[in-house]
Amino acid sequence: MTISTPTTLGTVSRAVSAAAGGGSSKKVMITGVGKGLGRALALELDKRGHTVIGCARSQDNLDSLQSQFSSDNHLLLYADVKSNSSVEELARVVVEKKGVPDIIVNNAGTINQNKKIWEVSEEEFDSVIDTNVKGVANMLRHFIPLMIPNKQGIIVNMSSGWGRSGAALVAPYCASKWAVEGLSRSVAKELPEGMAIVALNPGVIHTDMLTSCFGTSASLYQDPDTWALKAAMMILNLTAADNGASLTV
Repeated sequence: MTISTPTTLGTVSRAVSAAAGGGSSKKVMITGVGKGLGRALALELDKRGHTVIGCARSQDNLDSLQSQFSSDNHLLLYADVKSNSSVEELARVVVEKKGVPDIIVNNAGTINQNKKIWEVSEEEFDSVIDTNVKGVANMLRHFIPLMIPNKQGIIVNMSSGWGRSGAALVAPYCASKWAVEGLSRSVAKELPEGMAIVALNPGVIHTDMLTSCFGTSASLYQDPDTWALKAAMMILNLTAADNGASLTV
C-alpha cells in the first residue's frame, strides 16, 4: 500500500488547482512582479499550481514575494525591462532554467506625476515611455523568437482604459498605453498561426499608481488580490483565437 506524503498531497492539490484554472500547469512570465498587479497575479497563479517566472528591479520585493509562495518551483530574477541588454540576459537565463514560457504578461509600468504636459520634465517623460513602451518592445524582441519554433505562446500587454481614451495631467501615460494598444494590434499581424498577443486593460485597481493620480479616493476601488482572481482565470484561458484583441478584465 502506498502512503501519500504531505509533499505528494501538495503536488496533487496544485495540479487540481491548475486544472481548475486553465488546464495543465503553465509557465507564466510576469514583468514588474515585485508589487501591485504583477505581485497579486503571481501569488494567484502560485495558488492555482502554475509556475511563475517573474522579474523586477527590486531584489527586496523579489525576496518578499518568494517567501509568500507555496511552491519553490518558481523563478524570480532581477531585470530592468527598459534595458535591452538586461532583457536579453533575462531571456537567456529563463530559457536555461525554465524553458520557453507559455504565457508572458508584460506588466511592468510607471506613470508620471499629475502634471500638464508642459510641466513634465524630459526625464520623467522618457521614464514613462522607456518603461511602458520600450520595455514591452524589448520583451517582444527577445522572447517572441523563442516562441515561434513551437508556434504557440500567449503574450499579454498590460494596457489601460487610458490607452483607449484620454485624461488630463497624465498625457505621457495615456500616450504610452495608446502605443501599447497599437503595438499589440500590429504585432498580432506578424505572429505565426497558433500564437496570440493581446492588449489587456486591467480596469481601475487600488495600486500605488492609482493613488498617485486619485489620492485617497483610490482606496474606493478594488484591491489587486481581488482583481487577480478574475485576471488569472482570464489570462490562463486565452487562446490563439484572441490574437490582436483589446480586452478588459
